Amino acid sequence: MSVKIEASEGGMPHDKMLGIGVVGALVCLYIVYLNSLMSTDVFAFFGGLAAVIALWWGTDSIKTLCSYGLGTGVPSAGMISLGSGVIAFLFATKLAGISPLLVPLGCIIIAAIIGAILGFISDKVLNMNIPVMTRMIAELTIVGSLTMLGFTAMISGSFIFTDLIAGSVSFLGMVVTSYAASVIGGCILATIFMLGAIAIQHPFNACLGPNESWDRTQMCALECGFLSMLVVAVMSVAFLSLFAVVISFVISIILWGWSYSEYIKLSKRDAYAWLDSKPIREVGGE
Repeated sequence: MSVKIEASEGGMPHDKMLGIGVVGALVCLYIVYLNSLMSTDVFAFFGGLAAVIALWWGTDSIKTLCSYGLGTGVPSAGMISLGSGVIAFLFATKLAGISPLLVPLGCIIIAAIIGAILGFISDKVLNMNIPVMTRMIAELTIVGSLTMLGFTAMISGSFIFTDLIAGSVSFLGMVVTSYAASVIGGCILATIFMLGAIAIQHPFNACLGPNESWDRTQMCALECGFLSMLVVAVMSVAFLSLFAVVISFVISIILWGWSYSEYIKLSKRDAYAWLDSKPIREVGGE
């Protein structure tokens, strides 16, 4: 049985963060669908916002899980989050054949099922015996799938499967279909995978410790999310109109600059509070 190590106190209750994360991400993803309805791509940046909202919630899920003494479990949780989430994401995009409106909601449902199975195996079969394991792995799988879906929508302006597997190139004055020029065929998902994985596993890893604070950790999550969103905005040059790319880039860099500035302020605050504290004694030490 793992020994529980208390995480930071205060801040927003986890269930409230879960609600904000799910609802916020869904709303942003459905706004992206306006691109298809209005034959435009200017709403693509809402996909990035959906991913960041999910990452903000997921950071607290990782903290809840890893407060049970899982030191090296932080990066492991981040990788299983995106690794299982990408499966749910790909399955969900196929639902567009029925209705595109089913994709975001289907992504959550499929991810929850996959995550619950993986969490049960981790807790009961591998005998980790962590009370929150099944629920947190399920949550992290949802976060991973929403992150993949959100950043993919930001790059391509769509989350419909057929839009993700086929692009177009100009050859001798003719426009021809090219699978290599698509989000999936061009291996863009691999980059999105790593951007999401680093963004979800870094904040708690960077901020954990005796003086870890909820607001600093969550601000770090926003900063990491917006930094990944900035990279995705640059990558979208290959798929979106210049106007849509500029909108995504400007919004990303403004939000990243704000979150980075706030994170530095909170870091200075906590560093000052820790300045005159006594060293931590080792167990059994004098």
